Amino acid sequence: MTTITETGHRASSGEAAQVLTRVVAPTIGMGVISRRPRMMALAQRLQMDWAATHTLRRLRARNGDAPLFMRPAGRSIAIVLAESDVERILVREADRFTPADAEEHAALRHFPPHGSLSSRGTNRARQREYHEAALETGRATHHLGATFQAVTEHEARGLGELAVTTGGLDWWDFDEAWWRAARTVVFGAGAHRDRRLTELLNRLRADADWAFLHHLRPERRRRFEQALRAHLRRAEPGSLAAALPPDGDVDPAAQVPHWLFALDAAAIVAYRALALLATHSAQRDTVLAELAGNSETVSPYLRACVEESARLWPTTPMVLRDSVGETVWDGASVPSGTGFLIYTPFFHRDETMREHAHEFAPQSWLDEDAPRRPGTIPFSAGPGRCPGENLVLLLTTSMLRGLLRQCRFAVDTPVHLDPAQPLPMTCDNFGLAFRVSAR
Repeated sequence: MTTITETGHRASSGEAAQVLTRVVAPTIGMGVISRRPRMMALAQRLQMDWAATHTLRRLRARNGDAPLFMRPAGRSIAIVLAESDVERILVREADRFTPADAEEHAALRHFPPHGSLSSRGTNRARQREYHEAALETGRATHHLGATFQAVTEHEARGLGELAVTTGGLDWWDFDEAWWRAARTVVFGAGAHRDRRLTELLNRLRADADWAFLHHLRPERRRRFEQALRAHLRRAEPGSLAAALPPDGDVDPAAQVPHWLFALDAAAIVAYRALALLATHSAQRDTVLAELAGNSETVSPYLRACVEESARLWPTTPMVLRDSVGETVWDGASVPSGTGFLIYTPFFHRDETMREHAHEFAPQSWLDEDAPRRPGTIPFSAGPGRCPGENLVLLLTTSMLRGLLRQCRFAVDTPVHLDPAQPLPMTCDNFGLAFRVSAR
């Protein structure tokens, strides 16, 4: 059998340079674990995600759909170019690929060890079961969903009152309110105002962005873990901490930070969804009509708007899986440990793959068109799919419900979200601001 280096699927030095400079480097620059405000502002101005997607489209047209292999700095990397290969890696042959890649390990070493994202084999499977039990992954709505909704909508009402009083809303006020709700949901009322926990988390995540290149800060990690364990010991009724299953083999302090990672990304998705609804009157009117006649926990159309926000601007732009053992691709042998890189904006926004690629089309989620596409993976797919997906969608829709019911929003920043024009590929959440009035 030939090796992959003997086939036509190996990138030339020029092609590898294009991938590194236009896809990988800008994405890392914006922040993979924690987004960097200045880089996000620059990325929006230059529309870096458009340049990255355009580069991959040209490489696919030149080389075909098969993964394009390259070897930067001695690391074997395959750039995935076909939706069918996304499904193969994440779903059909998921056991042959691990999300616990070298880069993931390097980033997560800044946090308490033995988390599920950096584990493999039976340890990862047991930890996955632990997450799913607490998050109730198999249920459409968590049994504490009404409690979580009430917590989040309470914060939304307070935020809306502040926004109406001041006449505006920016990211920092939204994020502050979001984290008060998130800490209460995860730990209980005792964590409601514990900004220190979130600040420590954000600093560790900023360190993790540099993976191998940033030295560890054991004292910072110790303080974060100490605060985390204090909240977990309380395990207040009505919180996710209280729903953690007893399992002496799994350390909750190693698992719960993963929930906090997801909740940080959820805030970004929700805030961008608010901007989309502020600029798209038809979709906003549909949401308001739904909310006027719906007091239930789930708002299907609003949920679809959040999913569409995540599709348009995925918060995990690079999904990386390492091959476990030798892999055969198109008759060629691929060595074990090869990293398969899935650049999600390429699959979410390539008009040759999907209709309405650059439009705000939440109805597609209700029609089940978007979920059927194997390249549409805002919450990943297969065994690695986010176990807290339904919980995230509950909290984000609850926050938006509370805001939209009491406020009118108009985008007050230069970003162009015109329904008559293709939506930008990059949207800087930090720079988004709104004019706000009472409804």
